[in-house]
Amino acid sequence: MNRLRKNLIFALLTAVLVAPSLSSCSVNPATGKQSFTAFMSPEREKEVGRQEHEKILDQFGGVYDDPELGAYIARIGGKLAKNSELPDLNFTFTVLNDFKVNAFALPGGYVYITRGLLTIAADEAEVAGVLGHEIGHVTARHTAQRYSATMATNIGLQVLGAIGSIAGVPGTGQLASIGAQLALQSYSREQELESDMLGVRYIARAGYDPDAMAGFFHKLQARTALEAKMSHSKDSSEKFSVMSTHPLTSERIVAAKNLATVATINGRTRSRQVYQKVIDGMIFGDDPKQGVVRGRVFEHPDLGIRFEVPPDFTLVNQPQQVVAHGPDDAAIVFDMADLKDVRAARSLGDYIGRYWLGRAGAKDIETITINGMEAATAHARLKINGKTYDARPVVIRPDRTAVYRLMFLSLPEKTASLGDDYRRTTYSFRGLSANESAAIKPLRLALRDVVDGDTAEKFARRMPMENFALEWFELLNDLGHDQPLTPGGQVRVVTE
Repeated sequence: MNRLRKNLIFALLTAVLVAPSLSSCSVNPATGKQSFTAFMSPEREKEVGRQEHEKILDQFGGVYDDPELGAYIARIGGKLAKNSELPDLNFTFTVLNDFKVNAFALPGGYVYITRGLLTIAADEAEVAGVLGHEIGHVTARHTAQRYSATMATNIGLQVLGAIGSIAGVPGTGQLASIGAQLALQSYSREQELESDMLGVRYIARAGYDPDAMAGFFHKLQARTALEAKMSHSKDSSEKFSVMSTHPLTSERIVAAKNLATVATINGRTRSRQVYQKVIDGMIFGDDPKQGVVRGRVFEHPDLGIRFEVPPDFTLVNQPQQVVAHGPDDAAIVFDMADLKDVRAARSLGDYIGRYWLGRAGAKDIETITINGMEAATAHARLKINGKTYDARPVVIRPDRTAVYRLMFLSLPEKTASLGDDYRRTTYSFRGLSANESAAIKPLRLALRDVVDGDTAEKFARRMPMENFALEWFELLNDLGHDQPLTPGGQVRVVTE
C-alpha cells in the first residue's frame, strides 16, 4: 500500500471516529443514561412532530369522532405528562379511528392511541400504562437517538465504503450495513423495555396501579392469539428473530411485573367503572366510512359495492386492501386498481397481463361479465413467501370512475376443491342501492347487566358475529375460558 493511500485511510478513519463526538453526549433526565442525540435537537423534535401529525391522521383513519372520549384520554395523558421529566412540554393526545390495537408517539409530544386498543383495555389504569409507555419514548428522546445513530452510521458507512474501495476490499460497505442494521434493531428493542420502565414510573407517580402495565400486556397477548386464530395463522405474540424490534410479549409481562414491585406507589387506582361508561357506545370493528365486515360479507357504502367470501374464510379489513384468510393457506385479496394503469392498457385483460401480474405471466386471459359489469380474469402461478400458489386474478369495472380487483390464491393441490367457492365469491360482487348503503351502520360496544343464570355463551350468542363471538366476549371482558360471570356486575357486548 503506497504512502498516499495509507494517509487517506488514516484521515477517513479519523473522520469516522471523531465526527460523532464533535457534539457531546448528554445525560437524559428520564433514563439517567448518556444519550447521543447530536443530529436532532428538542426544537427539531417539535418541528418533526408538527409536520408529521396530519400525515398520521390521514394514514390511520383520522381522529375518532367522540369529543368526550378524546378529552378523557387527554386528561389521563396530561396527568401522566405532569409526572414525567418533561412536565412543561405541550403534549398532544389523539384517539385514532382505527380498530387495530396500536399506540405510538412522534417526537415533540404527539401521542396516539387507537379505538381498537381502547376496546380491549380493562380499565383506565391499563390505558394510562399504554400512554405512559408512549410518553416514555418522548421523554427518553428515542426518536432523536435513533435518528442520530442512523445519521452517524450513514456517515460511517460512506467512509467505510470509500476505505474498502481504496484498500481494494470488496463488499466492506455491505458488511458494515448489515452490522449497523443489527445494532440499530437491537437498540430499538432496548428502547421498548426502557419505555416500559418509564411508563410504570409515571403511572405509579400519578396514583394508578403499577400492575396495570402487565395487565394490558396479557390483553395484547390474547388479542394477538385471537387474530391468529381468525386468520388461520400461527400466533405471533411470541415470535422472535435476531432482527426483531420488539421484546417478546411474555418478556415484557415479566419485566413489567418486576418494575411494579419496586415502583414508588402513590395509590392503586384502576377506575374500571368510569372507563366502562366512557367507552360505552364506541364503534367496534370497522367504521362504515372505511367499509365494513359483517361475517363473510364486505360492504362499502361510499364505494357502493359488496361481496361475500366462502364459509370458513375470515375477512380482515385493512387500510389498503381487504383480505379473506381461509384454511390451507387459501386467501382472497380485494383492492382497487390504479386508474392510470387501466387507462394505459388496451383492455382489462391487457391490464392483468401487463400491469397487474407483469413478469409472473397471465394465462388464459378472458373477458367476462359480472352482474352486468365489465370484467376480465386469467390464471397464473405465483411464488409467495417461498410457497407456490395458483392465482386467479379478477378485475371488475362497474364504470369509468373505479376498477376493483380480486385475487384468489390457493395451494395447487387445493385449487380444484376451491373452484366453486371462488366462483361464487366472484359472482357475488355487485353494487349497492342507495337504501342498502344508507342501512349500513357500525357495530358498537355496549354495557349489559349480569343476572342469575347469565353465562358468557348466552351473551356471545346474542352478538352479531358469525364466528369467534365467544372468544371476543371473553377478550372484551378479560375472562378466562369457562369463567363464570358475577351477577350484579356489568359486561361489554357488541351490538348492532
